[in-house]
Amino acid sequence: MGSGRRANGRPRCPRVSSRRADRDVGGFDEARRGQPRRDGRRPVIREQGRGDGGCIEVISGGMFSGKSEELLRRLRRALIARQRVQVFRIATDTRGGEADVLRTRDNRSLSAETVASSAEMREKLMLGVEVVGIDEAQFFDRGLVDLVTELADLGVRVIVAGLDLDFRRRPFGPIPELMAIAEYVDKMHAVCVRCGAAAQYSLRIAGGDQQVLVGDMETYEARCRRCFNSSSETDEVRAS
Repeated sequence: MGSGRRANGRPRCPRVSSRRADRDVGGFDEARRGQPRRDGRRPVIREQGRGDGGCIEVISGGMFSGKSEELLRRLRRALIARQRVQVFRIATDTRGGEADVLRTRDNRSLSAETVASSAEMREKLMLGVEVVGIDEAQFFDRGLVDLVTELADLGVRVIVAGLDLDFRRRPFGPIPELMAIAEYVDKMHAVCVRCGAAAQYSLRIAGGDQQVLVGDMETYEARCRRCFNSSSETDEVRAS
């Protein structure tokens, strides 16, 4: 008998009945697979007979905190275990200039599908996928919460990475709601560029005042609470 725990010490995702896994989300049975739901969305489809337990894992935190690196690490472990993995990235994130590649700052990469919305992600889901990874989830629409919930309810392990706060320290996109419904949440920290303490905030040092502004070290700095509050850039943000 196994211990019921993963190698990283966490409990395994809870199991769901195979009867539930043989149905697509929304109460549609096998005879109606692939037909539109009443709300017009394509149902998430799972391969018949799979009853593995699903769960939601959220990797959140500020910029430069290693969120994408941690996401990539977990996905590689799933691939080593020969699980069927599918990775998605948002089209809004144009950093790196590579389509269909999830690349981290330490230059590690994994093939990924680039989508513009949760609806497009739904259309591209593979039959029988076991693990779904989603990077930069803060840029997705609210429909991502519903899709992630459907996948987990159907037995898929969903790993989501993204910023929980914007540069004004306000909740960002669907991440806060995903954190609320997730089984597992990891809050990552960067290193404050001013004092070296743990940094949970992303201070914008260049660019406009719109919430969504894709950038890297030329646009943002990691700051701890004290250094975020004491910076002249913060005063400009508060005044805007």
